[in-house]
Parts: sequence; C-alpha cells; structure tokens
Amino acid sequence: MQRGNEVLKYSLAYINPRICAVDNGRVLGYDNSHGRHHRHYMGQVSSVKFPGYEAHVERLRQEVSELWRHEDEQKR
Repeated sequence: MQRGNEVLKYSLAYINPRICAVDNGRVLGYDNSHGRHHRHYMGQVSSVKFPGYEAHVERLRQEVSELWRHEDEQKR
C-alpha cells in the first residue's frame, strides 16, 4: 500500500510448502507487519533495516534465485 511515494505496508514472500513446512510454507519473505521491518527465513524471523521497497524487492529476487540455484544443484 502506498501514499504518494511512501510505502505504508508491504509483504513479499517466496512460498513453497515442499521446502518449508512451517510459517504456511513461507521459505523467505520480508514485511513490515507488527510495526517493524523484518525478514522471514524457514520459520525464523529477524529484524532488518528498510533501505526502500525497491531494494527489498531486489534482495528477495536475488535470494530466491540463489535458493533455486541451490535446489537445482541438489537435484543433480
């Protein structure tokens, strides 16, 4: 949700219940619910700085690409 150029609320996630059985299948995600910016990874939650919405989108994209690369390597 945005007001002008300000991001008010966001939630970004990579969900795959075959990889992560906890947190409703959320393997990786970023959001600002509960009044703070945080990162979800395989059921663990940690606070993160908010460099901007676009930076979080790019970080998630890069991390998901790395996870997919690792998954592909394990299949071989």
